[in-house]
Amino acid sequence: MKVRNQTQNKVNVITLGCSKNLVDSEVLMGQLQANKFEVTHEAEKNDANIVVINTCGFIDNAKQESIDTILRYADEKEAGRLDKLYVTGCLSQRYKDELEIEIPQVDAYFGTLELPQLLKTLNANYQKELVGERLLTTPKHYAYFKIAEGCNRPCSFCAIPLMRGKHVDRPLDELVREATRLAGLGVKELILIAQDLTYYGLQAYGERKLAELLQRLSDVPGIRWIRLQYAYPSQFPLDALDVMAERSNICKYLDMPLQHASDNMLRIMRRGIGRRRTLELVDTMRQRVPGIALRTTLIAGHPGETEADFDQLYDFVEQTRFDRLGIFTYSHEENTHSHTLVDDVPADVKQQRADAIMELQQGISLELNEAKIGHTFPVLFDRQESGYFVGRTEFDSPEVDNEVLVPVTATGRTQIQLGDFANIKITSASDFDLYGELAGV
Repeated sequence: MKVRNQTQNKVNVITLGCSKNLVDSEVLMGQLQANKFEVTHEAEKNDANIVVINTCGFIDNAKQESIDTILRYADEKEAGRLDKLYVTGCLSQRYKDELEIEIPQVDAYFGTLELPQLLKTLNANYQKELVGERLLTTPKHYAYFKIAEGCNRPCSFCAIPLMRGKHVDRPLDELVREATRLAGLGVKELILIAQDLTYYGLQAYGERKLAELLQRLSDVPGIRWIRLQYAYPSQFPLDALDVMAERSNICKYLDMPLQHASDNMLRIMRRGIGRRRTLELVDTMRQRVPGIALRTTLIAGHPGETEADFDQLYDFVEQTRFDRLGIFTYSHEENTHSHTLVDDVPADVKQQRADAIMELQQGISLELNEAKIGHTFPVLFDRQESGYFVGRTEFDSPEVDNEVLVPVTATGRTQIQLGDFANIKITSASDFDLYGELAGV
């Protein structure tokens, strides 16, 4: 039996996975709201009669989380506490046929590019005039900003092209209009995302246009920070660095997943760049944008990774001293080129190698953070938590990077406003956090 206080045509959207998925959920919610649906995002109160789960299918852990979430809501539906359950996103795109058999309680499965079909099933109209509009789920002062969909890169380990398709650019003018609209809503920080930012322009214009896009977004009134995530190292458009150096509202920050650093592994991974050129690129970035914070992501235990390969990766991390770094253990993904190789690195060895890299990075991060003590930085404050105002410098992206903590008791509440900037003097540091006080206090 249904719960009596359940709201009819109230949709709860659940988002799993990356920020690109989050933007897709925000677009879906915007369309539903325009169709007069009541819509929530990951609501704690269980009063929606419709649930849409936007899944991730990137690696084993993410896939398992998506499956567990689907099963949880399938149980809710069987218990009569839910009228309809729909699944969309990457896992659904990749494993739709299997999921329909294994979890038949779901009313319908949709792929990553089937928003109009999902809306039609919900008896809602897809409104093309709303392209670029969405219902933000992030704090109102920042927004993820997807500039392209899909990927053309041939990386051997990656299933993203199977789930997201080929790279498709969003038009420049459309992006500028969306940025202007977001600024009008109070957004101060745009976090540019795509599977590969640096490919932007090649599909739509026949040439790389990231630098021009940055210039035009930088000119949008009200946008104080523009942050770049998910750049690709091979054939990196160096003119984008010049714009970053010139424009004060483009953060000196770049997230560039490198995956590995031994020539042998980079070749097996089909990355299109070797160790020497990677080192040269990192040096070029630091020369052309003094003070840039570089973030990277690595993979431990890809098929064929020897101890010698891992030693080269370890030495590379020690030499380059990235400001931010994350590492995954390799996941053997079906229908990728790497899946044709023997997954020959034992799981415990993969984890040991990942742990060794993170232990090294922990020490690097502590040293870099301690060097900031006594210096003052503009900090954008995201939230208040456990007696602290919690914010970020321009060198840190939400959720994944360092945070700046300022004790609430050490400052007047009116001097720090959530969603706004304040100049903070760093007084102490830990491995992955900075502590500070209002400058001049």
